[in-house]
Amino acid sequence: MDLWWLFWLFLIISSLQPVVRQNMLETARLRALRTLERKRKSRVITLIHRQETMGFLGFPLVRYIDIDDSEAVLRAIKMTDDDVPIDLILHTPGGLVVAAEQIAYALKKHPAKVTVFVPHYAMSGGTLIALAADEVVMDENAVLGPVDPQIGQQPAASILKVLERKPIAEVDDETIILADVAEKAICQVKRVVKTLLEGRLPGDKAEEIATRLATGEFTHDYPITVDEARELGLTVSTEMPAEVYEIMALYPQTAQRRPSVEYIPSPRTKEGGTPRFRNGSSRT
Repeated sequence: MDLWWLFWLFLIISSLQPVVRQNMLETARLRALRTLERKRKSRVITLIHRQETMGFLGFPLVRYIDIDDSEAVLRAIKMTDDDVPIDLILHTPGGLVVAAEQIAYALKKHPAKVTVFVPHYAMSGGTLIALAADEVVMDENAVLGPVDPQIGQQPAASILKVLERKPIAEVDDETIILADVAEKAICQVKRVVKTLLEGRLPGDKAEEIATRLATGEFTHDYPITVDEARELGLTVSTEMPAEVYEIMALYPQTAQRRPSVEYIPSPRTKEGGTPRFRNGSSRT
């Protein structure tokens, strides 16, 4: 009987362990967000997408910007006084254009300063959100991406190329319809980018950036580095607070049986002593 009780106790503890671990992680996240808010006297919001495991079957589920995200971010902005700055930590491959636009417009309208932190990457819709910020802070190795719209699985700009390179009589009706939608989508995204940059850049510069990012000059997954972002005309800083990296560490990727990357998880210096981040902030 005692063995049976021990067996059931083991099962109960094993089943509760993931729940306890998740609650501890969520508590640590809130504590880290509160610390950064006190330091910067701001509202800190995270929009972080990681690959997650779906249910007990363990299938990977890749997250993107969706309507649930835009609803949550808009609620956070609504709960923030007009004189309180907003800091958004952004890590995403992109997602729904309508959701990204909602977030971007809401950030644009906030009266106090808006800062977007990009510790690793913010592609597509993530870049659209970053364009709404008064200041974009990127890790020196982080990247943004083009915002050219995609129609189904095809780039809108590439669909239009079909009409340019083939006589209209040789193009099927479905492609013609898609090209019409593609043209409208590109115009719409260009208008959004120009609106987001309005007031911070001259009109002709905003037009140039919108054209380069939205019309298919680059492939959709092209990584725009800090230097290239500055060449485009965007104001980008690399003074990333150490707390942002610490917060990112609290959003771990779903565990795999064998990690793809391994290293001793402690700062490494040549001479020893207190390690420092490249922006000058120290960490113990």
